[in-house]
Amino acid sequence: MAAPAEAGAIAAPHNTRARKLPSAAEALAWLRRQAAAQADRLSLWTPVAFGCGAAVYFALPREPLALLALAILGLAGGLLLIRARWGGSRVLAVALTLAAFALGGFAAGKLRTEQVRAPQAPGGQGMATIEAFVVDVASPGQGGPRLLLAPIRVGGLVPEATPIRARMTLQAGASLPAPGTAIRVRGMLNPPPPPASPGSYDFARDAFFEGIGGVGFTLTQPREIFAEPPPWRLALEMRVNAARWALARKIVDQMGVESGGLAAAMVTGHEAFVPREQVDALRAAGLAHIISISGLHMAIVGGFAFAGVRLLIAAWPWLALRLSSKKAAALAGFAAVLGYLVLSGAPAPAERAAITACAAFGAILVDRRAISLHTLAIAALAILALQPEAVTEPGFQMSFAATTALVALAELWPRPVREINAPWPIRGVQAVGTWLGASLAASFVAGLATGPFAMQHFNRVSTFGLAANLLVAPISSFLMMPALALGAVLAPLGLGEAPLGAAGVAIDAMNRIAAAAASLPHAQIIVASAPAWTLPAAFLGILWLCLWKGPLRWAGLPLALAVTLTPRPPAPDIWIAADGSTLAVREGKQAVLFRPDVKLFGAELWARRRGLEPAADGQAARDALYDCDRWSCAPRVGSSPRVAAVFTRRASTIERKLPLFCQWADVVVVRGAASATDCPGVLLLTEDDFARGGSAELYRTAQGWKIVWAQTLRGRRPWTN
Repeated sequence: MAAPAEAGAIAAPHNTRARKLPSAAEALAWLRRQAAAQADRLSLWTPVAFGCGAAVYFALPREPLALLALAILGLAGGLLLIRARWGGSRVLAVALTLAAFALGGFAAGKLRTEQVRAPQAPGGQGMATIEAFVVDVASPGQGGPRLLLAPIRVGGLVPEATPIRARMTLQAGASLPAPGTAIRVRGMLNPPPPPASPGSYDFARDAFFEGIGGVGFTLTQPREIFAEPPPWRLALEMRVNAARWALARKIVDQMGVESGGLAAAMVTGHEAFVPREQVDALRAAGLAHIISISGLHMAIVGGFAFAGVRLLIAAWPWLALRLSSKKAAALAGFAAVLGYLVLSGAPAPAERAAITACAAFGAILVDRRAISLHTLAIAALAILALQPEAVTEPGFQMSFAATTALVALAELWPRPVREINAPWPIRGVQAVGTWLGASLAASFVAGLATGPFAMQHFNRVSTFGLAANLLVAPISSFLMMPALALGAVLAPLGLGEAPLGAAGVAIDAMNRIAAAAASLPHAQIIVASAPAWTLPAAFLGILWLCLWKGPLRWAGLPLALAVTLTPRPPAPDIWIAADGSTLAVREGKQAVLFRPDVKLFGAELWARRRGLEPAADGQAARDALYDCDRWSCAPRVGSSPRVAAVFTRRASTIERKLPLFCQWADVVVVRGAASATDCPGVLLLTEDDFARGGSAELYRTAQGWKIVWAQTLRGRRPWTN
């Protein structure tokens, strides 16, 4: 009996041909097609190459000769000449172009360093009388309000060795003199501080490129004095800053500190009035970027001016027929961005955002797309040519990673089909759905692009940051920033009450959202920093994902995830401040601080970078392990690691305590002078060690203690002296 047809079908062999792997020739041809598809993308990689060259310069352990910059510039020009005359092969032409831009970035970094080089205050000078002009009221630090000064005279320093700018912290309760005032104070002026821990961010490099050659604190109230008129550029800068400060005070007086502090910070850049608890809540909610004047603020102000002018022209038919509303609006946006830049005090992030916005408006004026990767590449190249040090700064890295990702998303985002005769309720629902989808996608993509930098630089992940930003985005874009812009213009005329009141409502809503998000469990997660190589790898991976066109873009994904996926190195057992004035030890997942009221910023920075939380009750946690008085700490029985410290330079105290500490501890830290012969068989670190090495991390190994010094990782550069 014959088998059923179904059985025969089942038993029949599978007749489809197995898929075979492509041959080498086919794979090579496919790669060539992918490369050919990038023909219009070469210009997008030129700022990447320029930035890589600048990054190599800043990563050098020693400063290259000045003549090397000129030689490298000549070599870059030669490569471009070779490309123009003999670069027949496209691969060769691309390689020569990118190499020339990379060399240009290296040379730009060196030339910029020589351009801004200025005197730095020497260390260990003690108290001095300082006479200076108040250039601006700087953002408050851990110790309180700060002033940016232009020193006239510093006791003990000749004019040639006097810093051109200094930043000083005022005593608690001291009055803030207005910019333009000449003052005299007694205080301590030191060079900008080194990194808080080995490999951490170098704030002294930022101070070097800002022209700040000294930082310190005052010991007396500022007294106004008479001084000779300053140079015209400094006088103009101080007049602008005085107007900004007056506007900030007017905004705070009119709105109150709770709302006015944030309003003043977002309009004028002055953060002196922002309550500390608001800053902490905004940071925990992932909204701290609202305070810093950067791309978001420039985009809203420029976009508001652009849309407003274009609407006004469209409402006047006679003018609309005779004038390009788009170009006129671009000019208005251009002017609004430049005006906001001056009003904000032109901090570096605002300058970079203004260049980017002006590039977009310039593209409109020459009939190009305002928002495109090519426009962004021009802006990035302009910023890096003017400020090559920006490549090392978290603000630049995060801003351009997010902006590049968003522009790349805009290129891929499907254009919705508009129905001609749909009823307005349906169109409204569709518009809301489209806007919500675009906002979710934009926030998600921007969060992914900036995530590696937030983890590596700030060691914080805001769990509810995406939700908080989605809720705040319409408030800030459509009410808060436009109302603040209008209020800032009308406030000097006495007409800013209504718009500033509307801005206050928006700020109060934003603060409530931030407070709610910050109060949720696990609102912030501390993430240890990954190895140093992972951040450049992630940056290049993100750029590859955004700039490459075609399926090969996904080859950048493993690099983009380098910071997230790379295992963290083991945390050190001991951290010591750069001057030996305090230290901390690791106890499980906690950092136990020996002096919780000294160098707190540096201690917290180190703890977060290593994935540790400072002990909740710092003094109780310390006293359970160590016996401490005002100037020293010694280990108790059973404590680990067994470390002792003397936090004073007084020789009599060191001589009295050192013999006992050398018997009780495995590591002894002395802030002052001591000899290794006084402490045989024990690791002794003294002021000479800290003067050479800066801050330190100690790891306990089978062979003994391994020490990593900050100064060794910094190298010998103009900003590390």
